[in-house]
Amino acid sequence: MKGISRVKITPEATAVVDQLRTKNGELMFHQSGGCCDGSSPMCYPKGEFMVGSSDVWLGEVAGCDFYMAKDQFEFWQHTELTIDVVPGRGASFSLEIPLGVRFATKSRIFTDEETQNLIETHPGNIAEARACQ
Repeated sequence: MKGISRVKITPEATAVVDQLRTKNGELMFHQSGGCCDGSSPMCYPKGEFMVGSSDVWLGEVAGCDFYMAKDQFEFWQHTELTIDVVPGRGASFSLEIPLGVRFATKSRIFTDEETQNLIETHPGNIAEARACQ
């Protein structure tokens, strides 16, 4: 069974997600491709960022769906992403910015063995895919 996550989150970042969820309800992440704040994970209220066929669902972190643009995923598909939080304001529209922190992505390349056991990705909005099952 394939079960290795493509994206993970640190306990510190999870605490920020929990704080944001209390104020904003359900959340989602989209890995930015470079505009505004470089290549940062962006946190939005669920459904505020329109996910389409040009996006790929990578998994969940802290109960939040995590997406990336399909063309960016082509470069990062062999990479484990770990979402962390660091002090400082980023230049983005992500929900954590007013807290004086920002989410940051750390990465490493999967081993050959891990690559064979990664969870499946899904194109487009995972909520729509789940509804069709």
